[in-house]
Amino acid sequence: MTIWVPTLSGEGPRYRQLATAIGRAIESRELGPGTRLPPQRRLAHALGVTVGTITRAYGEAERQGWVEARVGSGTYVRGGRESPGFSHVSVTRENDGWIDLSLAMPPGDAERDAGLRRALAGIQADPTALAHALDYQPEGGLDAHRNIYARWMTELGLPVDADELIIDQGGMNGIFIALCTLAGPGRRVAAERLTYPGLISVAGQLGQRLVALDHDADGLAVDTLAARHDQQPFDVLYVMPEHQNPTTARLDEARRAALAAFAREREVWIVEDGVQHLPAAERGTPLYRLAPERTVYLFSVSKILSGGLRSGAMRVPAAIRERVSAAVRNISWMPPPLIASVVGHWIASGDADRVRTRQFDELAARAAMTRAALSGFDLRLRAGGFYAWLELPPGQRAARVVERLAAERIKVNAAEAFCVGSEAAPQAIRICFSAARDRAALADALARIRGVVASPELQAWQTI
Repeated sequence: MTIWVPTLSGEGPRYRQLATAIGRAIESRELGPGTRLPPQRRLAHALGVTVGTITRAYGEAERQGWVEARVGSGTYVRGGRESPGFSHVSVTRENDGWIDLSLAMPPGDAERDAGLRRALAGIQADPTALAHALDYQPEGGLDAHRNIYARWMTELGLPVDADELIIDQGGMNGIFIALCTLAGPGRRVAAERLTYPGLISVAGQLGQRLVALDHDADGLAVDTLAARHDQQPFDVLYVMPEHQNPTTARLDEARRAALAAFAREREVWIVEDGVQHLPAAERGTPLYRLAPERTVYLFSVSKILSGGLRSGAMRVPAAIRERVSAAVRNISWMPPPLIASVVGHWIASGDADRVRTRQFDELAARAAMTRAALSGFDLRLRAGGFYAWLELPPGQRAARVVERLAAERIKVNAAEAFCVGSEAAPQAIRICFSAARDRAALADALARIRGVVASPELQAWQTI
């Protein structure tokens, strides 16, 4: 069986020659989207180089964003249908009959939609508000918008001052701005071995190297941070202390204090992702309260009001506020004032708080359904959270389970989508019970998930 073997230029290190050849082959469409690159050992033999050279070349091609490595599968050209990449688009909007449990999105709410109409009507009826919504604004957002966000966050148990905030376009935009500001190309960013795919994507886009950190059922293993930093010094540590994505772990107070001390001692920046908003009883002390001078905190309305409302706020230490503002200006000039105005009206009217109350009630009901439907399995979820983390029974493979569920028009995520670098993926899936259209659709999906996971046929297939 033949394999793709490039002609190297002969100029510079061989790994770089091969990486450049991969890039050119992709650009010319010689290697199309979804194409699997040759196994490293076979290509090394064909080119007369060491396997280490191929590994380094593939790593450089991945750093450039041309390819992606899949644990246990190989290295593939980005963009193909075969890619397990994480998508933010719900298949339920495109294909009838699907139940998409892959996206961490708030449950649908007719009253929420009515609140949006009232917010839009309020802006339309106020000439001053409408003028502000359509005009250029400071890159950090209008004072009025920052004041509304500051008051609301403080009421939600996240005390901040308005002058600490910079308005952004939601959590993903906040991650991009933070990493642009705090770490340059080639620098290291640390995250748990399983983490939010958006963080992985942004670091790759910015040419930053990810460092995988140990974690357990209680979250980030803070006691190993110093040793890891000695091995691979990193500038930024990204963490979700309240509701780790995808495992749902919560960092206890002792680990939070130790993490803050580590950040100060090693002068590491913390990017604290608080986008998944939980009830106050389910939250601990924010890291930005423990190490305010080292922490950027990300807040968003996407998980409270709507994913389509790309608006949020970054709590930023004074020392880097100008740098963060410059990053916002360079990326998008300013946050869209119309969206921030809609959110501001929604909050000021009290509609946003009413949405939160109904949402927590609905999530509690769906969490109870998920526990009951998947009782007897290794399942983890949190009150107020959007998803459950299901460790599969011994012998089962997450990729096979995802494939079987897709055949039944149910979409979930395998652990592989959350893996940092080449870390081995556990055999687990994430189930976003919040994303189902209604409880009836969720009940249907959960019954079929249980049927697939408990299937004797699947178990027999795995043990052959």
